[in-house]
Amino acid sequence: MTDSPGVLFQRLLDVMKRLREPGGCPWDREQTPTSLKPYLIEEAYEVLEAIESGGSAAVREELGDLLFQVVFHARIAEERGDFTMIDLLGQLIDKMVRRHPHVFSDASVGTATEALVQWEVIKQREAKDRGQARSLLDGVPRALPSLLRAQRVQSKAARVNFDWPDARAAWLKVEEEIREAAEALASGDTRRIREELGDALFSLVNVARLSDLDADDALHGAIEKFRRRFTNMEAELAARGKSVSAVPPDELERSWEAAKAGERSEKRS
Repeated sequence: MTDSPGVLFQRLLDVMKRLREPGGCPWDREQTPTSLKPYLIEEAYEVLEAIESGGSAAVREELGDLLFQVVFHARIAEERGDFTMIDLLGQLIDKMVRRHPHVFSDASVGTATEALVQWEVIKQREAKDRGQARSLLDGVPRALPSLLRAQRVQSKAARVNFDWPDARAAWLKVEEEIREAAEALASGDTRRIREELGDALFSLVNVARLSDLDADDALHGAIEKFRRRFTNMEAELAARGKSVSAVPPDELERSWEAAKAGERSEKRS
């Protein structure tokens, strides 16, 4: 008979407890929430990479590794007397039920957008009940990668209709910001250049979001395309006994165009 998720989860908690006990793993025993921060971030990104690869086995493994990080942090918190896994799970379940009254109560929403608006209203009410002043944009971590943070901030504002009507309208703002960035470059004012380039990037994220695209994914694709073409250029030059660091710029440009043309030809075949 296959063990239930509850039984397996308790076994995982028992494994974590054993690793942290005297006689357990020396490395696990010396970890703290601070020392574990890089691993938590790394495991989250490995989950994203597995999702992009499309392999269910990889996703399963990486989600397990990420779950282990959550269990690790909860175990340390219990040892310190801060909270237990029971506290964590109970609070999470209560929050999910409370913020989905259209599922667990008599509220009604018709679309995913309405569900998100309702979610934000409930979060605002919870903050008010705690006596906290809360902005709609709170809850977007400053530590997020900048493109992702920009898209999340814009999405939050869009929930209360503070948004461009569509991607074409947002693109007009991009063109305006690019003109201002060009003027800043001409001025040579570093502070102004930094500000105008930031505005241009932020505006581009709006276009991606309103086109139902993820700006971070789009940039990731562009980076991978550049990396692929650059390595093909390196290989082509190496086959002729040359190096990218030792050929003149005009030859580099010809090799780069050849790499691009070769890639387009492969796509057509």
